[in-house]
Amino acid sequence: MLPKPKKHWTPSHWASWKPFGIGEQYPNNYWEVFRAIWLSRHKLPYAWNILNKGVCDGCALGTTGMKDWTVDGIHVCNVRLRLLQMNTMPAFDPAILADVSALQTKKSAELRELGRLPYPMIRQSGEKGFRRVNWDEALEAIASRIRATTPDRLSFYITSRGTVNETYYATQKAVRAMGTNNIDNAARICHSPSTAGLKGAIGAAATTCSYKDWIGTDLLVFIGSNVANNQPVTVKYLHNAKKAGTRIVVINTYREPGMERYWVPSIPESALFGTKFAEDFFLVNMGGDMAFLNGTIKHMIANGWVDESFINRYTAGFDELKAFLETQSWEKLEQLSGAKRDEMYAFAKMVGEANKAVFVWSMGITQHECGEDNVRAIINLALTKGFVGREGCGLMPIRGHSGVQGGAEMGCYATVFPGGKPIIPENAAQLSKLWGFDVPVTKGLIAPEMIHAASEGQLDVLFSVGGNFLEVLPEPDYVEDALKRVPMRVHMDIVLSSQMLVEPTDTVVLLPATTRYEIPGGVTETSTERRVIFSPEIPGPRIGEARPEWEVFMELARRVRPELADKLAFVDTAGMRQEIAQVVLQYAGIQHLKEAGDQFQYSGSHLCFGWNFPTADGKAHFAVVSRGERELPEGSFLVATRRGKQFNSMVQERKDAITGAVREAVFINEVDAKHFGLNDGDVVILTNELGNLKGKVYTAPIKPGNLQVHWPEGNVLLDKSKRSREGVPDYNAVVRLEKVD
Repeated sequence: MLPKPKKHWTPSHWASWKPFGIGEQYPNNYWEVFRAIWLSRHKLPYAWNILNKGVCDGCALGTTGMKDWTVDGIHVCNVRLRLLQMNTMPAFDPAILADVSALQTKKSAELRELGRLPYPMIRQSGEKGFRRVNWDEALEAIASRIRATTPDRLSFYITSRGTVNETYYATQKAVRAMGTNNIDNAARICHSPSTAGLKGAIGAAATTCSYKDWIGTDLLVFIGSNVANNQPVTVKYLHNAKKAGTRIVVINTYREPGMERYWVPSIPESALFGTKFAEDFFLVNMGGDMAFLNGTIKHMIANGWVDESFINRYTAGFDELKAFLETQSWEKLEQLSGAKRDEMYAFAKMVGEANKAVFVWSMGITQHECGEDNVRAIINLALTKGFVGREGCGLMPIRGHSGVQGGAEMGCYATVFPGGKPIIPENAAQLSKLWGFDVPVTKGLIAPEMIHAASEGQLDVLFSVGGNFLEVLPEPDYVEDALKRVPMRVHMDIVLSSQMLVEPTDTVVLLPATTRYEIPGGVTETSTERRVIFSPEIPGPRIGEARPEWEVFMELARRVRPELADKLAFVDTAGMRQEIAQVVLQYAGIQHLKEAGDQFQYSGSHLCFGWNFPTADGKAHFAVVSRGERELPEGSFLVATRRGKQFNSMVQERKDAITGAVREAVFINEVDAKHFGLNDGDVVILTNELGNLKGKVYTAPIKPGNLQVHWPEGNVLLDKSKRSREGVPDYNAVVRLEKVD
C-alpha cells in the first residue's frame, strides 16, 4: 500500500514564507472565479449546474462535477473557468457574416468572443459572406457533393476539445458507411507516438496506471510535460504526492516555474505559502531526451541498479539494448543530450534506489520526428526496474483534451478501426457483418495528409468538426492555400474560427454544434487514466438551431446512402452506448452509464497487472533507440514551441500567468542573451528557410543553445515535411537569431 499524505503542515515544502506569495508570479485563481461569474452573470444557475454536474470539457483529468477519484475536495481550474464562457454565452447575430472582410482581420480569440454560431450558413465563390439556410438545404448541399465524387476524395477531421465518445463513434461509422477511412482526430498530432510505442513495447496502448499512483510512489518523473500549465488540477495531486514523501523530478529544456512551485488555491497550506514540487530538474537540449535516457540506463547497468530477475523473466530485447549502449560513448551522449555524464548518473541513482516510479510525458516527447523512439526510450527505462503493472508504478502519456483518449478507441482514426484494431480485411469483414454494410479496407488519410491532398487538388470535400488547421499545423500559409483549393469545405463548431473565413473555391458551409452539456440523453468521455465517465445533459438555454454532431453525421450518411437508412440511425445516445459495448470490447460497461457520477475504469487500475503483457510472446520488449548526430550551424539555435495561457491552440490570454511572458516572448538563456548583447524586451527576429518570427527577448532558465516561442505563433518556422512515423508534425526547428536595432 502506498504511503498516505501527512496531514500536518510541512514548512520544508513551502515555496515562500510570504503570505499568499505576495510579489511572486503565478495565476490568480481567485480572480478567475470572479471573472467567470461576471462573464456568466446572465446565466449563473446554468453555469453553476455545468460546473457542479457536468464532466469537465477541459483537459483529460476527468472530474465529475467538481470532484474526482484521486483526492478529496473541490476541483475547478482556470482552464475550465475560461471554457465556461463558451458554454454559457449567447448566439451572435448571423448578419455579421454577410460580409466577412472585417472579421478576417480578427484573431481567433476575438472571433470566439462574438458568441455562439446559431444557424447553418453557406457562402459560395464570389460572395462577400455567408447567408443563412435551413438544415435541409445545408445537408443536401453537402450530400449531393459527396454523392457526385468518389470516397477517396473525401476527408473528415474531428477535434478533441469537448468531443465525446458518442460523437466519435457515430461519426466514424457514418464516414465508413460513405465508403472511406479518411477520418482522423486531434489525437493524431498529440499522442499517436505514445499509442504506437506502448503497443509495441508492452502490448497495451494507453496509460497503464491511475492518478492515485502519483501519490506515495517513490519517484514521479515528468518528461517534456508541464502539467501545472496544461492540467492545472494536477497541482493538487503534486501537493499530496509531496506530503506522502514522493520525490518529483522534471526532465525538460526549460525549468518550468509551475513545476517548481505553485500556490494551490483550494489547499489552505499551499494557498498561503505555496508548495515546492520538483526537487530536481535535468535540463536537456530540445530533442535530447533519448540520449539522456540512454545515458541513464547505461549508468544503471554499470552500477547493477537494474532488476535482472524481472528483465530475465518478463522482457525481451535487453541484451541488444545493452550491447548497443556499450557502443555509445559518453562524449556522444553528452553532445546529443546537452547534459553532463554526472547528471545522468544522478538521475540513474534516483531511479535505481526507487522501488516504485511513475513516468509522465506529453508533447515535449511526442511532437518530434523521432516521437515514437522518444516514447520507447522512456519505456526502456521503466522496464529496467519493472515499473509497470503494479501499484505506484506506471507509464502515463498525459492527455491535454477531455475527449482525446476516446477518439482513437472509438475508431475515429484513419489508421485503426474501433477498439484500436488494425485496418485489415478480417477486421473490416467483422464490422461489415455487424453494421450491415461494406466497410472500406484501405487505410485513410491522416490529418496532415488531408491538407497535402487538398493542396494537390485531390479533395472535393473537407469536413472539419471544431479544430483549426490554420493554427495547429506547420506552415500556415501553405495550409491556407490548401484550404482554398477544396471545392466544398464544411466547418461544424460552436463558435467562429479563422479557417471558416478562408475564401471559398466553390462552397463553404457552417453548421452550428451543441456543447456536450446540451446533448439529449447525456454522453461520456474517457479520461487519461482510462476512466469512462457519464456527463448528463444540463437543462438550460439552447442556441438557435444547433444540433449534436453525431445526429448530423448520421443524417448526412443516410442522405448519401439512402439504401442504408435503417442501419444508420440511433434512437438516442443510450442506444449508441449499447452498440459501443459490443464493438469496443474494453468499453463493456459503458451501456450501464446513465446518471451523473456513473463511471468505470476500463481494464482496471493497472494495465499489465502482475506483469502479464498482452504481446505475442507475453513479454515486454526493450528497443534499441538513438537519435543521430545533429550539427548546428554557427549562431543557430534549436527552437521549440510551447503553450502559454492557452488551451491547445485556443489562446486565452496575452500574458502567461505562470511565466509572466507575453505571446511574442522568445525564451533565451541569460548566457546566450549576453553573447548576443541582448536584454529583456529587445526585439529579435528568428529566421530559417521557411519563414521568420519577430519577438521580444525573455531571459529564462532554459538550456543554452535552445529557444522557446509560443505556439501557434511559431508555426511559421516549422517544416510540414518533418513528421514522426505516426504522422505527428515536428513542432521544433533550427533558426538563426538576429537583433533588430
